[in-house]
Amino acid sequence: MILRPGLAVLASALLSSCVTTSPPAVELPEAKVLPLALDNDFSFRKTIRNLNQRKFNEVPLPRGNQTLQFQREWMNYGALSTDERQQREGSYYDIFWRAERPADITVRFEYRQAKLGNSVRAKETFVSQAKGTVKSSFSVIGDEFLWDGPVTAWRCLLIENGRIVGFTQSYLWK
Repeated sequence: MILRPGLAVLASALLSSCVTTSPPAVELPEAKVLPLALDNDFSFRKTIRNLNQRKFNEVPLPRGNQTLQFQREWMNYGALSTDERQQREGSYYDIFWRAERPADITVRFEYRQAKLGNSVRAKETFVSQAKGTVKSSFSVIGDEFLWDGPVTAWRCLLIENGRIVGFTQSYLWK
């Protein structure tokens, strides 16, 4: 299918307006346990995890795989020194979720790291009057990643009025 230039611009504008993004995440000193009250109006669509680590970035890519090469370059774009590149090493998570009705939602990302054992850390972001598909991004990078190790397990919660209305988790989350 071939699109004319005007149609291509219109199509990209329509597709880009389908997903909203949430504000940057804030790390919590302590994550409180909340009651579970799942609601069918809230659901998770997909989770994209990107690992940016020097030892993996040095592995040669399959020939002709421009997508992976672009991903590597994009994560380190603008980092000029070794120290700047080291501060960008870590795990990046893009979590897409959907709200069928307008609601004030707190998105909490809880995770465990290799050197911390069963200790759980958390980051939150607030989305006011969320409706439709929303993208929430979280990252465990820099000193946090270098000192405490990679993320071993994670889960993401949608919280409305102090109740968990939706969640998704990694296979290793207990």
